[in-house]
Amino acid sequence: MTVLLAIVVGGLYASGLFLMLRRSIVKLAFGLVLLGHGTNLLILTAGGVVRGRPPLIPRGGEVFHAPPADPMAQALILTAIVISFAVVAFAVVLLHRVHRTMGSDDIDSLESTDP
Repeated sequence: MTVLLAIVVGGLYASGLFLMLRRSIVKLAFGLVLLGHGTNLLILTAGGVVRGRPPLIPRGGEVFHAPPADPMAQALILTAIVISFAVVAFAVVLLHRVHRTMGSDDIDSLESTDP
């Protein structure tokens, strides 16, 4: 399972970087989305994928024989989701403003508006 997640994370990072290197600003925003998803899966993989083990022991419960799941990875993923959403929202607003001002989303065709 870990090897499969590592391959998926590598694919998400590779495709995200590929899209970010294209000429269109829209593809840059999609590349940021893919990088955010890749980061979330990377944190999940680094935290250890455990199935069927809760992160906390209930009150009055017995001690687990196997180690419980690590809740820190889940908290970091929630933080990464919020940060990646904010970055993508800022990029989309910036994309809209550039398109409205310049009339194009191609990076090579953008010119300075300064005199």
